[in-house]
Amino acid sequence: MGALAYNWNDYVMALPVTLLALFAIGILLIDLMIPPETKWANAVTALIGVAFAAAGVFKVQMWLEQRHSIGTIAMMRTMIVDRFAIYFFYLFLAGTAIAILMSVRYMKDEHENHGEYYALMLLSVIGMMCMAAGGDIVLIFIGLELMAISTYVLVGFLRRDRRSNEAALKYLLLGAFSSGIFAYGLSLLYGLTGRTNLMEINRQLVQILAREPHNPVAIIALLTTITGLLFKVAAVPFHQWAPDAYEGAPTCITGFMSVAVKAAGWAMLLRVLLWGLYPLRSIWVPMLVFVSIATMTGANLAALTQTNTKRLLAYSSIAHVGYMMLGLIAGTATELNPDGVKGILVYLLVYTFMNLGAFGVITSLRHRHVIGDELDDLNGLYARAPVEAVLMLIFLLSLTGIPPLAGFWGKYFIFLSLIETRHYALAALGVLYSVFGLYYYLKMANAMFMSQPEEEGRLPVSWAMRAALGITAFATVFIGILPDRFINMVNWTLGMAQSSTMARMIR
Repeated sequence: MGALAYNWNDYVMALPVTLLALFAIGILLIDLMIPPETKWANAVTALIGVAFAAAGVFKVQMWLEQRHSIGTIAMMRTMIVDRFAIYFFYLFLAGTAIAILMSVRYMKDEHENHGEYYALMLLSVIGMMCMAAGGDIVLIFIGLELMAISTYVLVGFLRRDRRSNEAALKYLLLGAFSSGIFAYGLSLLYGLTGRTNLMEINRQLVQILAREPHNPVAIIALLTTITGLLFKVAAVPFHQWAPDAYEGAPTCITGFMSVAVKAAGWAMLLRVLLWGLYPLRSIWVPMLVFVSIATMTGANLAALTQTNTKRLLAYSSIAHVGYMMLGLIAGTATELNPDGVKGILVYLLVYTFMNLGAFGVITSLRHRHVIGDELDDLNGLYARAPVEAVLMLIFLLSLTGIPPLAGFWGKYFIFLSLIETRHYALAALGVLYSVFGLYYYLKMANAMFMSQPEEEGRLPVSWAMRAALGITAFATVFIGILPDRFINMVNWTLGMAQSSTMARMIR
């Protein structure tokens, strides 16, 4: 029992996950006892649960710092709780808290204000945390399935809406298929190395490839594993589920999926490729070059013709995956370059706030019999809700990468890492496609400020939505103007020291 026995440290490392599980169960119990008119208490309980989980993450962080450790292995060597995992824990919880605020009025208007909605959100975050902290392919897969199954239900939560039902079914079928391929790849890795621990798989692959550089089982395992990973981040050609799922899901869940679920997919992708499959980088880096170009090309061209705002932002979200993939290419083209991975982490941070803010404005358009997700629904928004229209413009400009907004820093670090590693063609292509993005984002801005409103009167916006929009707008502007503390946070995550040149520039 010695090596496999649980100790106090294991329970400390699992504290955030445990707290979220307790609050998810608590919401289900509370929902049985409260009358329909006080269902908002479920959202309050979920927010308290997120706050407790954030406190748990902070306790884990302090525990590591007191021991001058950048990470520890816990739960029978299946969890790697390090700065990388802690960074993503905070990111998941921030995105979830804002999504909960966006949901309060929306789910009430849809007459689907049930406790299990918030319980599923918390359970999906537990899966995300297992994906980010997974040091073992078994835990990573369990976390992936917990997140995925919760998200399938959330996408189809509008039971009376055929679009929501259709989106959930498509997402379920394609997601189950991709999970099967991913599990097949992981089983091949286990069969090849005899290990499920990522670091041990890494060491075994080094020995196998030294004897046989083009081992066919290793190549097939890589191809099937990376297929599952690319599906979860919605990269072309594995993106087919995203536009339909984004359009049919409740708009607040669309925002949640676009940031938290995507960040979890990136955490898993970085864990598996950089911790486990790094010896095979000579094969997967050229694959990612092709995928990133295809993703930026396909998503930007598709976004140009969209008239549904959720589908437009879905293709926009896919395009951003292509940009982030450029950072991974730059970070691993020769030897591990932290600047490329740093660009991805900065990008995910700023993307969480600016994209959730954009979906927040679209969510606020839902009232009475107006669904609010067509481009025409934005017509004359400035006349009906000037604050929301100005905030939407800020979010759109930030998504484009216009300084001094937060989105600029995401693209800056990606393109900087490409130039440092002499990927000039990829950097130029990324800048070119950013111009495409400017066109379809300004198409939305044109509708808000230049078109005539189709409805008269002020747009009703709830206090919870105002809070969500206020937080996202403040973060988008604040990170853009004063990015140094957030860049330092990413440097802390990667164990990097900020250069004096960068310090002078961001001040």
